[in-house]
Parts: sequence; C-alpha cells; structure tokens
Amino acid sequence: MSLTLLLGGARSGKSALAVRMTSASGEPVIMVVTGGPTDEEMAERIRRHRAERPAHWLTIEEATDLGAVLESSPSDPPMIVDCLTLWVANLLATGCTDDEVEERAGESARIASARDGPTFAISNEVGSGIVPVNDLARRYRDVLGRTNQLWAEAADRTLLMVAGRVLPLASPEDVIDGR
Repeated sequence: MSLTLLLGGARSGKSALAVRMTSASGEPVIMVVTGGPTDEEMAERIRRHRAERPAHWLTIEEATDLGAVLESSPSDPPMIVDCLTLWVANLLATGCTDDEVEERAGESARIASARDGPTFAISNEVGSGIVPVNDLARRYRDVLGRTNQLWAEAADRTLLMVAGRVLPLASPEDVIDGR
C-alpha cells in the first residue's frame, strides 16, 4: 500500500507522528523495535515505550534481522519500524561491513514497500552536524545516510520532522523534472 520514511533529529516528533497516523485507523498495529536494553537508561526507555503502546498492538523486538521480520509478519496491518538508526548501529556492532548493511537496507526497504498495509519507518538524520572526529562515527554517519537514501528511494513519501513539524521531501527526479 504505502511506505513512509520519517526522518529527523532526536525528539523531533517522528515516532509520535507514526503512532498518530497508525492509531487513526483503529486497527491493531505491528510495532517493530530495534533498540535493546544496552544500559539502565535504555532499559527504562523501553519499559516506558512498552507501557505507552496500546495493548492490542503486536510488538516485535528485533535488533538485526529486520528483513526476516518484514517477510514473516502479516502484510495487511499498519506497521511501524522504530528505528533504522539503531538497526544500523546494531548491524555495525555485529561486524557487518558497510556493503552488507547497505544490501540489507535495500532488501528490507523493498520488502517494506511491498506490504499491503501502510508502513512507517523511522530514522534519524545524522548528516547535518559536524564531521565526526573518529573513524567509527564517520563510518556510522555515512552508512546510516546511505541506508536512509535507500529507504527514501523505496518509499512513496519521505517526511522530515523538525520541532514537531513536517516537511515533505521531493525526490531528485521531481526536482529535475520541475514537478
């Protein structure tokens, strides 16, 4: 049906918008979360998010095998993937090469875009700041930037969230063609 990529900084409103858009249907939602309890603060965040979700939503927690989750989940219900940012970090932490991450990103985006129900994928835009001082941080920024591009290419629409406000993003082809 449709894939929407929601990009923005931390606490920009991406997840809240995805929840509002999927809740409007009244249907059960599949919530795919990629973050794990790596420390006490993250564990508390996860507990808080679990408590905030409606009880009839199906939550799938998967740190690395997003493609398998997308393939094996029912195709009709609305789905939220929260978030690609942590998913990429998890893949890099398991030893994936940049090419392997990008391959998985492209395949997962294709699967998500083929779902029958609406899918909302959330990711941070990390390329707007300073150039990181170390190799790992630069590598992460670059791989996440490419992942975001692959998901945007597969998406029907890409929205940039800033301070709780939405900016629709045009594809390069639309700009080149003057649309």
